[in-house]
Amino acid sequence: MSFFLKLSKKEVMTDQELGVFGEQMAQRFLLKNGYSIRKTNYRYLKFEVDIIAEKDEKIVVVEVKTRQTAEIGEPWMAVTKKKQRQIIVCADHYVQAGNLSQEVRFDIISIVHNQYRTKLEHIEDAFST
Repeated sequence: MSFFLKLSKKEVMTDQELGVFGEQMAQRFLLKNGYSIRKTNYRYLKFEVDIIAEKDEKIVVVEVKTRQTAEIGEPWMAVTKKKQRQIIVCADHYVQAGNLSQEVRFDIISIVHNQYRTKLEHIEDAFST
């Protein structure tokens, strides 16, 4: 699922500001689409999960990738197999610590945001092979 937003003014952000913007945009998108947000920026050891949400009795672990351009590839492409394993370890800790029994799904929200437009793509079940 993708959507575009035209911006009326030029917005210049640092990488950190862009990351925060992307995570906030992803949260709003999820809430608008019927998800509830359980936790943001959940950390275990040196790993982090951007958003842990819930919908239809499933735990949905969401990695958010935000870039200013897709010239070198879409942001979701930066979620490597190594990064996926780290997210899975962190999510597993969250599930075990909470003694949760729901099914877990791993999604990616990929955002390209610059002065010309904002494009958000939600990739459900992104870690499946």
